[in-house]
Amino acid sequence: MKNSIQFFITIVVFFTVLGCREKHAEISTETQKQIIDSLINNPPQGMVWIPDGTFLQGAVPQDKMAMKHEKPQHSVTVDGYFMDITEVTNAQFSKFIEETRYVTTAERKIDWEEMKKQLPAGTTKPHDSIMQPGSLMFKKTKESVPNLYDFSQWWRWVIGVNWKHPSGPDTNLEGKENHPVVHISYEDAEAYCIWAGRRLPTEAEWEYAARGANNNTIFFWGDEQDKLSKKANSWEGEFPVHNTLKDGFERTAPVKTYPANGFGLYDMAGNVWEFTTDWYNVNYYDELIAKKEKAINPKGADKGYNPNNPYLQEKIIKGGSFLCSDSYCASYRVSSRMGTSIDSSAEHVGFRTVATPEMLINKD
Repeated sequence: MKNSIQFFITIVVFFTVLGCREKHAEISTETQKQIIDSLINNPPQGMVWIPDGTFLQGAVPQDKMAMKHEKPQHSVTVDGYFMDITEVTNAQFSKFIEETRYVTTAERKIDWEEMKKQLPAGTTKPHDSIMQPGSLMFKKTKESVPNLYDFSQWWRWVIGVNWKHPSGPDTNLEGKENHPVVHISYEDAEAYCIWAGRRLPTEAEWEYAARGANNNTIFFWGDEQDKLSKKANSWEGEFPVHNTLKDGFERTAPVKTYPANGFGLYDMAGNVWEFTTDWYNVNYYDELIAKKEKAINPKGADKGYNPNNPYLQEKIIKGGSFLCSDSYCASYRVSSRMGTSIDSSAEHVGFRTVATPEMLINKD
């Protein structure tokens, strides 16, 4: 409450100054700085200030699990911004829905003409009984899986599943108000951001924040894999057959269940993957370095490129989820990255928002 009152006072002062523009040609640089400093010292409720800085993005040299698309490591500079302390929760998303009556992609009728643009030419249209609104859900296998590249073995399309029915068409959000919202597409996350006066982070902003000033380690807490169950909600055991529940949860966990990183951010490793604004392009890091220019507030590739999904334009997601294990993706590592379609959803993907002081001032 204290932060909210101070923020309100700051905005009132700001607009009082604006009202004097007829008498004073423009706000002085010093006044602007005072307003921004006040915001930084009193962040909006649920957010924390991430100071500007330079860091090494990408896989650290000692990371033996790093994939080619996480390399090479390169220097990046970002300006300061506010970031949500937690992933957007069901309670927060519910408020957005109540005020806007927005309908998520998982609740909408499927448009075959739009869908087939992302599929190989000549793909047969599925039966109408299958072409119904829904989302992807995880299902354990009954026995060991020799090919972990074939994710169709543990993912299934479930009709009637969406953000308010996350574990099946007959389930609800009771008792999960403080869990991260899932079954959200990139389009849905952007709609929430517009309503909230925020935006999604770039990949560089997300990774810089996730490191929490711990710049040269595999995980946000260091290089110790054996601390995983106490630091993040992930899969421990044989994936996708048996989860030991060593970390206490089978699927999503309430936000703030595990320790925050150095910037005071929770669940930057595990729980659910988080959207960023960058297109997923496996060649981007190499192309960025080839330009031999300073990477300042990079926005990512101009378009996506994934040789494994050549018909899709995907956005980068970061942080891993409750399904990540040391044998499958290990994406609770800070440098890990993956691409996902902008118009689909799944039960292990969510998001958090960021904002600059200028965005917050303009919003209010």
